[in-house]
Amino acid sequence: MKKEKIGITAISLISILGVIAVLMLDPIAQDSQYHLFEDQRAIAGIPNFWNVVSNLPFLVVGVVGLYNILRSQNARVVVDIKAAYILLFVGVSLVAFGSGYYHLWPSNETLVWDRLPMTIAFMALFAVIIAEFVSVRAAKFSFWPLIVFGVFSVVYWHITETNGEGDLRLYVLVQFLPMMVIPLILLFFKSKFTNTIGYWLLLCAYIFAKAFEHYDEAIYTFLPFISGHSLKHIIAALGVLLLLTSYSNRKLA
Repeated sequence: MKKEKIGITAISLISILGVIAVLMLDPIAQDSQYHLFEDQRAIAGIPNFWNVVSNLPFLVVGVVGLYNILRSQNARVVVDIKAAYILLFVGVSLVAFGSGYYHLWPSNETLVWDRLPMTIAFMALFAVIIAEFVSVRAAKFSFWPLIVFGVFSVVYWHITETNGEGDLRLYVLVQFLPMMVIPLILLFFKSKFTNTIGYWLLLCAYIFAKAFEHYDEAIYTFLPFISGHSLKHIIAALGVLLLLTSYSNRKLA
């Protein structure tokens, strides 16, 4: 119990400081250079071919995840918040279409459809982890508010960007604050299940994916057949697959 109290204190402190720090920033407009990916090759008439097709693993793992949650008995989940697991893999599946559409014609207008399914997946994952480690009741209470806030952060950014006053601050909170809080939850709270390695592998994959995204140009220079951004998609989807695999290799603690 003492360990959990330390965790609650640390999570509360980081959450409060994170929110204050982000909201104290000036509005953050979308950098127009973001859309200029290094690998812009068109293949078979498809512009930015590899950045588009590298999203297919999201569809595969998303559909397999939905099948395991809805039809198979293999996945061990918290039944009381099954909707969160479903939305997690629905979000992952939709990333394939949203991100694929964005990479066909990169712009602020198409970026909306890339970010919407990602926020759904992020927030659903957060609710799942709260249910498994902290409290099912807290997860059920926060699940839909998290989803709504995630969607709102993208809609808000799009509206402000359209009005010439782009503001990404809420989206920054949605994408990065859970990724700061989740490791603390994993460290300070006991899971309802025996196998938690999947969440750590997903976090590692997320970090590597962001690194590959950041070094898009350098990686494409070193590996001219594929760019860092395309590898980002593949690694992120692999992280979700590793998480899904862990769901089948665990039991109630």
